Amino acid sequence: MRFSTLAVHAGQRPDPCTGAVCVPVSLTSTFAMDGIGKLRGDFEYARSDNPSRHALETSIAAIEYGKHALAFASGQAASTAVLDLLEPDDEIVATPNIYGGTYRLFHNVYNKYNIKINVAKNSTPDEIKKALTPNTAIVWGESPSNPLLELFDIAETAEHVHKFHNKKNNKPILVIDNTFPSPALQNPLLLGADIVTHSCTKYIGGHSDVIAGAVVVNDDTIYERLKFYQNAAGAVPEPFSCFLLQRGIRTLPLRMKKHEENAYKIAEFLRNNAAVEQVFFPGFTDFPNYELVKKQMRGLPGMVSFKIHGNIENVKKLFAGLKLIILAESLGGPETLICHPATMTHAALPESERKKIGITDNLIRLSAGVEDAEDLIDDLKEALQNIKK
Repeated sequence: MRFSTLAVHAGQRPDPCTGAVCVPVSLTSTFAMDGIGKLRGDFEYARSDNPSRHALETSIAAIEYGKHALAFASGQAASTAVLDLLEPDDEIVATPNIYGGTYRLFHNVYNKYNIKINVAKNSTPDEIKKALTPNTAIVWGESPSNPLLELFDIAETAEHVHKFHNKKNNKPILVIDNTFPSPALQNPLLLGADIVTHSCTKYIGGHSDVIAGAVVVNDDTIYERLKFYQNAAGAVPEPFSCFLLQRGIRTLPLRMKKHEENAYKIAEFLRNNAAVEQVFFPGFTDFPNYELVKKQMRGLPGMVSFKIHGNIENVKKLFAGLKLIILAESLGGPETLICHPATMTHAALPESERKKIGITDNLIRLSAGVEDAEDLIDDLKEALQNIKK
């Protein structure tokens, strides 16, 4: 089946008992047995599995064209589950531009387990290849990245990674955070990635009303290890969150088209505004690696990052002048959100690291919602009037 059909139907068939078109919310913590070891269905205890979560995981696996999906209580919980695959002295190769929460997890949580992080010089497949060491167990990247929307060739990177064998004679696991494009626009497993992670809070949920994450894999052995961790650690989403996520998945293809349309119009406006120094948007033909958009994506996420002239004081003036666009973290909801990565999403990075990868004090990230683009542009135009070079 094609993507839009999968989004509506995979894991979301009418309930066999009642005919309910929407999957019922299973608000129970445990399930009655007919005897020792005799389950009435496939469920025993809701931390281990739950009908609502099972349906959601079926949906997410389908729209990522993967074999297995596991849902978690947040995107960070999903990332933590993947990192549990590591052993002491293992190493991670990471691309330079990654979400600040992932950086914090790598450098401030897993460092105590003697897990070393090797950051590639840049995100090109050749530089990622150069960063591999005999201890590399995981290669972690985002494409497009947060917040500068940098793209890299996932298929070529996968080819390099899977030709390499570490000192345990294992191939490193290629992990792609697919939150920004969502499954509607990009499917890393089809490009050779081993694991895909999501903050489902963003585009998959799509309504700014749920926190959740997901991991999608094809390999049965990796899945069993992650499934064991999911049950043992217990960081699972509750049933109503699963219901909300499935509701979001049904409209994901439609929403992504509107997000992209609005982002393009906003990016064009910003590019021609005298108060704006630089715009980061993969939809422009002169954007670095623009050709990768056509090669590995089916469209663009509704994300635009830009630098305004001046310093953080001008950023504050811009934010203070907005009346419609909301200053807040997160992205992918129906409302347009704007944030300051240096003090918000990427505050966990030391200042030297932020500046090294281009996250300066005058950088702003915008998540285009589904409002009328003209109203959003009018809001930005008025707020930018007070910004001087």
